[in-house]
Amino acid sequence: MDNNLTQLFGTDGVRGIANMTPMEPEIALKLGRAVANIFTNGTHKHRIVIGKDTRVSGYMLETALASGICSMGVDVMLVGPLPTPGIAFIAKSMRADAGIVISASHNEYSNNGIKIFDSDGFKLSTDYERSIEQLVQKDLAGISRPTGSEIGKAFRIEDAAGRYIQFLKEVFPYSETLEGLRLVVDCANGAGYRVAPTVFQELGAEVIEIGTHPDGTNINDGCGSLHPKKMCELVEKFGANAGIALDGDADRVIMCDEKGRIVDGDVIMALAALDLKRRGKLNGNTLVATIMSNLALDAAMRDNGINVVRTRVGDRYVIAAMRECGYNLGGEQSGHMIFMDHNTTGDGILGSLKVLAAMRNSGKSLSDLSKIFDPYPQVQVDINVLKKCNLSTIPELNRAMRSFEGELGADGRLIVRYSGTENVARVLVEGPNRDRIKNMASELAGLISSHLT
Repeated sequence: MDNNLTQLFGTDGVRGIANMTPMEPEIALKLGRAVANIFTNGTHKHRIVIGKDTRVSGYMLETALASGICSMGVDVMLVGPLPTPGIAFIAKSMRADAGIVISASHNEYSNNGIKIFDSDGFKLSTDYERSIEQLVQKDLAGISRPTGSEIGKAFRIEDAAGRYIQFLKEVFPYSETLEGLRLVVDCANGAGYRVAPTVFQELGAEVIEIGTHPDGTNINDGCGSLHPKKMCELVEKFGANAGIALDGDADRVIMCDEKGRIVDGDVIMALAALDLKRRGKLNGNTLVATIMSNLALDAAMRDNGINVVRTRVGDRYVIAAMRECGYNLGGEQSGHMIFMDHNTTGDGILGSLKVLAAMRNSGKSLSDLSKIFDPYPQVQVDINVLKKCNLSTIPELNRAMRSFEGELGADGRLIVRYSGTENVARVLVEGPNRDRIKNMASELAGLISSHLT
């Protein structure tokens, strides 16, 4: 087995360029067999859900995964294109043994990924991931396969999208509708392209759709939560009340108010936290965020009697902290919103419904609701790298970081890290002087680029 497979799983499943290691059908088949082997304890008939986004490579990987699972005597339930949180919901509600999502989320179409949920709808623990890796490395040696009538079957769940749509509508207050609201909804030509417009329309909103014509290659292409400019322009053009932009697998959301101004994950989290606290439903009066969230979020929450717990970057770490302490609200600045009272993973459509419900309940516009805090100036620079070496081994970079940290003091911070899903280094600098932090970020990015590109 290729030594490159010593660690298949990153921070959010297995990722890579489609049809190259590790995102090739041969490995997907073995992953399917390994997952089936791990999650088939007991004597009942076992079933695993497979869903995907709209990438052309999804057909290839879906077929390979299903073949591996069926070869282990486990049935496969195919749901087709469906948001990642929808697949977690379906796997749990149908009492499946596991759920598998084929998606590279916000990445370009040439990439793909495989994420796995357990029977409770939660992403796998590191221990489970390592067990699966070991089985794949050993080529599942010594594991017997069924024959004859014991081989698994694959069949489609035709009403999976309808089930998820109904679930989402029930999250919205039954006494309210979205009648009278005009929304611009950008689905990034991704997994939410059918579900999202339908949810908002059936709740009564007038929906202006963009990013709802996937062709297998246009997912996240100039649209969605990473590219919200068009959404903002259309909100202003059509006099909409809000804009909603999802990413490729619809597990994150970025919004804009009626004036076309961005409402990011930090503001959505703060808005939701205040709403839950007002209704006495914010567990532990605590919001869970990551180190990337703006420092102004902490100050605003503190002023309202709400504690902020911070984790590493990645919704899996947010969810782990929430589960450990029983918190029910968490998320990321990038738009992952986890409402644990309703679902087990980040859900962009659900998050936007919570914002719309707050607008309805308060009678306020989104621009008024969003006046929670003034974010501290923050600059982020992404650098494509050829390899991910230990950044602490670059003396010039570390000297510059120490110098800038001393200059910023208690009024700011800087974070230099690698993306967990791409060959990208990220530099974030936060401080009172935008021009100065922009220069700091540029200098750090230049040092990284000179050593790693």
